[in-house]
Amino acid sequence: MTIDDPALLAEVTASFQEYERALMADDLPAMDALFHDAPTTNRFGVGEVLWGMDAIREFRKGRGGSPQRRLGHVAITVYGSGFATADAEFFREGSDRRGRQSQAWVRFADGWKVVSAHVSLEGSTS
Repeated sequence: MTIDDPALLAEVTASFQEYERALMADDLPAMDALFHDAPTTNRFGVGEVLWGMDAIREFRKGRGGSPQRRLGHVAITVYGSGFATADAEFFREGSDRRGRQSQAWVRFADGWKVVSAHVSLEGSTS
């Protein structure tokens, strides 16, 4: 198995960066397009557990945008030709408290999509 094929790594990195741009701009259609549209897609957040793309869409609509943040270290790894992970630390605007984000990406016919995501804040109990 090839790990971190340069062309595929560039593709996933571009998708990850597009998701970050969409998240900071509260661009709901762009965020939705980067998540796999299926009941098997999940997102666990700081205060929510969302099973399925419909639940993720509803959460995003009611949230009113993500808190602004800056990224710290980002590690993206591609395994073979169809699976990747993206792990990032982030810092919300006005805070030094570290957040963590993990995403599993799968390559579909229409591009790379998040199939599972987890967001947490260091020291968070929720």
